[in-house]
Amino acid sequence: MADPRGFLNVRERKTQPRRPVPVRIMDWKEVYEAQEKGVLRSQAGRCMDCGIPFCHQGCPLGNLIPEWNDLTWRDMGQEAIERLHATNNFPEFTGRLCPAPCEASCVLGINQPAVTIKQVEVSVIEEAFEQGWVTPHAPERLTGHTIAVIGSGPAGLAAAQQLTRAGHTVAVYERDDKVGGLLRYGIPDFKMEKQFLDRRLDQMRAEGTRFRTGIEAGKDISWDQLRRRYDAVVIATGATVPRDLPLPGRELSGVHFAMDYLVQANRVVAGESVPDQIDARGKHVVILGGGDTGADCLGTAHRQQAASVTTLAIGKQPPAERAAHQPWPTFPTLFEVESAHEEGGERTYLASTVEFVGENGAVTALKVAETEYVDGGRVPKPGTEHEIQADLVLLALGFTGPEPAGLGEQVDTTFDQRGNVGRDGSYMTSAEGIFVAGDAGRGQSLIVWAIAEGRACAAAVDEWLTGTTRLPAPVAPEDRPIAVLP
Repeated sequence: MADPRGFLNVRERKTQPRRPVPVRIMDWKEVYEAQEKGVLRSQAGRCMDCGIPFCHQGCPLGNLIPEWNDLTWRDMGQEAIERLHATNNFPEFTGRLCPAPCEASCVLGINQPAVTIKQVEVSVIEEAFEQGWVTPHAPERLTGHTIAVIGSGPAGLAAAQQLTRAGHTVAVYERDDKVGGLLRYGIPDFKMEKQFLDRRLDQMRAEGTRFRTGIEAGKDISWDQLRRRYDAVVIATGATVPRDLPLPGRELSGVHFAMDYLVQANRVVAGESVPDQIDARGKHVVILGGGDTGADCLGTAHRQQAASVTTLAIGKQPPAERAAHQPWPTFPTLFEVESAHEEGGERTYLASTVEFVGENGAVTALKVAETEYVDGGRVPKPGTEHEIQADLVLLALGFTGPEPAGLGEQVDTTFDQRGNVGRDGSYMTSAEGIFVAGDAGRGQSLIVWAIAEGRACAAAVDEWLTGTTRLPAPVAPEDRPIAVLP
């Protein structure tokens, strides 16, 4: 694929340039700039004729990566977007937000920096939109079947688009006032501006997908009503229950879940008025959790002009290179400097929070200690306690599962041991005709898994309704990323 000697002649990996830090923290525009087309083509040309493209197994969607790398190198953009859209409904989302497990599986990555797959992906879709190659794909005929999709995040949108194109009449229910779920209110604009979401929604509306906002399933409309009104229901509500930290002082004002903070910030950036907004301006901010959500909080706090920002992680600092127990082509845990980390702030590892300290009902500091490992567990090391000044504490500790939303009581669905909505090998719950896709069924995961599950669930629904399906099903519910235990 691509230039037969590309990876030999172009050994340097060049990613998209980032705007200067002093400039970008003054606004909410995206961090990355477009890459010069000649550089992009040479980077796509590094994709080698590897025989067995392991990037396919690294991508839950099964993206045809070598094919659109080759077409990008040949400057055949229209053909490239056709191959990209063949497996991925929303490459503009994954190209910005996915951590790129495909690059961790790139064969070239064995002894050279991996191909810039994610960068090529987002460049292909952006050129396609600019050139008018992305058009609605309305179905040629309608089946007469109606389907409700609950939740408008990546899983729900992917399922809805696939089912609409199969000829079904699809209504997407969203409890917020605008469509998009965490794509709209959880992801800061400096990672993905909402214009990229809105233009894809315009395509979906033109194809026939209907959106119902401000309606919460299980509350404003019961699950039983949905089941009686529609031939099938797809649950794609995500895993939105945040993991708490029940320590002394947790009730103090100024201690908030990260998503509450991010949602309010996104609403303000969108021009909405948020009374009593959680604002980092002039405050000493401490973020508990070193993952993507914590990084989103970090970048947001910078743009709100926080006095200082400290990120605390309970575990060890990940290695800069692959650990022995995470060999190629597995997805390794590495120490990464994201754009938000580049903008400032302090990162501390092996830090265990002991207590939230406050005065007059408001948090003023965190009492922390070094983390030590005892009998396989992580505990505060006695004698190492100290305090960190904090006016605002954000809990970015992940999510424990979906909100029950009356499912068990109204339609007698079950939940698995991890708190996720139970399902069989065809994405169907214990209630006939009700399916589940994305984080609501698999737990907190990646955007690329959400889209893959949305597509696969759509195929399962289509087959259940009609007896057959031509929709692709990239993954089964039990599929999991390859992992090697220590």
